[in-house]
Amino acid sequence: MVKLVFGHKNPDTDTICSALVYADLKGKLGETVEARRLGEVSKETQYALDYFKVDAPALLEKLEDGTEVVLVDHNEFQQSADNIENAKVVEVVDHHRIANFETKEPLYFRAEPVGCTATILHKMYNENNVELSKEMAGLLLSAIISDSLLLKSPTCTDEDVSAARVLAEIAGVNLETYGLNMLKAGADLSDKSIVDLLTMDAKEFTMGDEKVEIAQINTVDLNAIYEQQEEIETEIQNIIEKKDLDLFLFVVTDILNNDSEVLALGSGQANVATGFNVELENNRALLKGVVSRKKQIVTTLTDEYTK
Repeated sequence: MVKLVFGHKNPDTDTICSALVYADLKGKLGETVEARRLGEVSKETQYALDYFKVDAPALLEKLEDGTEVVLVDHNEFQQSADNIENAKVVEVVDHHRIANFETKEPLYFRAEPVGCTATILHKMYNENNVELSKEMAGLLLSAIISDSLLLKSPTCTDEDVSAARVLAEIAGVNLETYGLNMLKAGADLSDKSIVDLLTMDAKEFTMGDEKVEIAQINTVDLNAIYEQQEEIETEIQNIIEKKDLDLFLFVVTDILNNDSEVLALGSGQANVATGFNVELENNRALLKGVVSRKKQIVTTLTDEYTK
């Protein structure tokens, strides 16, 4: 039986690359595993795929009951494929919090507090004495660069840094040059609609008894994004009503200065102000030094919602 490996909805570079690379590792270990994706490929990810001449995974349009699946870069069911509760989850490799996850049978579950799923996969190649190709090393490197903002994010660990340097050598690229070019490719939002900006990298979380959605984009020009604030707020209100959210947080991260300006709407707006000790003006606030949704934003808001 073919197993399917995929990451979360609205896939980022770690999600796409980890699915491809884990399928490669599994194949070399004699298993039949195919990579899939749960959404469109971003410009940043496509840059990496094109550079290393690797095709994107096929889109998973429908997950049949009983399908054996491997989850990478996520474990929360609301972030996963539709019908995931009726699939058979046989493995998880992740670096996020563990929440809203339950299976009927035992499974292989590997979660480590590192900055990127790709860092764990790099270790798994070494543990299994499997050689990494230039292409697979390049995808793992791209994922680490993406999740760590070129090793500058507070989520980045010494393990991520060491892995990135080794992978850059195998991939035959200059870490800084390749990394900055890839991030800049992803920061080109000129052709994106308002809906695109709010959905291209959005994740839903359960915090206390409430549902919170956090969308994040990277840019080199914060002002250009917020020129459309009125239209952005209108669409956010639509999403809040449709999904019955307590809070929608739109995080615009400046990849050059490593800060984020956030736009918060919903009943839970006050949790942003108190959690980050800021005043929201025109529904916005600058969060100095905040770039990580996983380690800085989700943890802070979860604390506020569970007080």
